[in-house]
Amino acid sequence: MKFLNSILFITLLNSTAMAKEISTTIIINATPEKVWNILMDFENYHTWNPFITSISGKAEVGKKIEAHMQPPGAKGMTFKPKVLVFEREKEFSWIGHLVMPGLFDGEHRFQLIDNGDGTTTFIQSERFRGILIPVFKKMLDVNTKNGFVAMNEQLKIRAEQ
Repeated sequence: MKFLNSILFITLLNSTAMAKEISTTIIINATPEKVWNILMDFENYHTWNPFITSISGKAEVGKKIEAHMQPPGAKGMTFKPKVLVFEREKEFSWIGHLVMPGLFDGEHRFQLIDNGDGTTTFIQSERFRGILIPVFKKMLDVNTKNGFVAMNEQLKIRAEQ
């Protein structure tokens, strides 16, 4: 019984206190097609993207890509997430894990909403789960969120040129 209580406690802890979500939104004065083309042009990330400085690999559902993130004021990291969604001009998402699933998992999502007037609402979000979330909470709230904002702003500048 003690063992089952421990498992229940860990599961409950992991599903509530061990979760965090960050979301940012920006309106871009460009069509979803133009924004999407910039977002999917991984080879040029280094020229404009201050947060995700490189992505390599094929963006196909179920495939792994390699991404390097450099949050402002924090140490960068390279990881190999698995693509979850690839819906042209609408959504691109992946899930990555630190060492192994359950420690620190991040489901990163880019969403493009066609506003019907030549503009696009761009949403960048990430849902984090795992037992290490409390350890990284401050970094996520400050550095990672600032990285999202910086990327969004640069994407807007590039798309509106």
